Amino acid sequence: MLHGSNHPARLRAAVTAWVLCTGALVVILACGRAPRAAEASFVIDETPLQLADTGLYADIATQTIASGVLAFEPQYPLWSDGSSKRRWMRLPAGTAIDATNPDRFVFPIGTRLWKEFAFERRVETRMLTRATDGQWRFATYVWNADQSGATLAPEKGVRGACESAPGVPFDIPARADCVACHTAGPDVVLGFNALQLSEDRDPLAPHARPLPDGALTLSELVRRGIVVHLPEALVETPPRIAAASERERAVLGYLNTNCGICHSIRNPIPGLDLDLSYSLAATEAETPAAISTTVDRPSRFRWPTDTTPLRIARAEPDLSVLTRRMASRQPLSQMPPLGTHLRDDVALELVTAWMHSDLDPECCGGTLTSILPSTHNQKTRKP
Repeated sequence: MLHGSNHPARLRAAVTAWVLCTGALVVILACGRAPRAAEASFVIDETPLQLADTGLYADIATQTIASGVLAFEPQYPLWSDGSSKRRWMRLPAGTAIDATNPDRFVFPIGTRLWKEFAFERRVETRMLTRATDGQWRFATYVWNADQSGATLAPEKGVRGACESAPGVPFDIPARADCVACHTAGPDVVLGFNALQLSEDRDPLAPHARPLPDGALTLSELVRRGIVVHLPEALVETPPRIAAASERERAVLGYLNTNCGICHSIRNPIPGLDLDLSYSLAATEAETPAAISTTVDRPSRFRWPTDTTPLRIARAEPDLSVLTRRMASRQPLSQMPPLGTHLRDDVALELVTAWMHSDLDPECCGGTLTSILPSTHNQKTRKP
């Protein structure tokens, strides 16, 4: 029995993640028709049929962005099979984002966000809007061949819309997939928070791009009154991940974005005790949850040849389940489970190097028995 969520989309995401983490043979149930109930809470009627009518462009023919639409660039981008992405947001006049909780911004009614995906040419643009009833609605627009416009994608998405690499398809997601990912954790909006928009950007973050001209940073958002109630400490000192090394900082940022959506203590999968998210409430004295819940911790997922698989095996890093699942693109073993057909070799190299070279041999107390689930955030790190 799954607890902690009565939202159908979140329940579907939790079931899917539980199946993929444990290897349970109920994958058919995880792929059932639950999304229909979820969609009832995220109705997209009245969503424009053309991207040109969503408010993103002043003139789509010349790619002129509309006044009031603001670009942003998260420092830890989600892996999307190597696609080039651009992102924008727009708030209704006179509104602001509440950053009282810097890990979880609260967006006003009428917020719109867009994300464009391209492989040499634009393929799709996704839109997320907060409707008058407070619910978030999802839409995806498919660009036409001559790049003159984009039309609302069918509910089931578009399989093989283009290739991300020779012979590797790139799929435009079904609406239910959008709902499942964006409601798997407590935050519907992904990639727009205090850490992602900090000026103290991580130079080792995989696939990070330089800030586009005019892109918003956290301090600029605060200065312009777009973000309000941010804790003063984060106004004075741009937030960053507290880590034992620069490489570890990048690893924690990558895991937070690509894995912490589902695997988070803020919306845990029952019985798993796996937290790959990062909170700005963490201190330098604490062992990050992504370390304390993985290093020398037994994995519930295993391959037939495994005997005692560990999430991160400190003694034999190459046997770690975490990196083996990152390297897999088999449906029952790959991580992330959705939205990718191509493994992220840059991130895999980063995480593997960190496990081999940077992982503190005395982190988490040095023994499996010292990392109890009830205390996994209380262990202190060796200075």
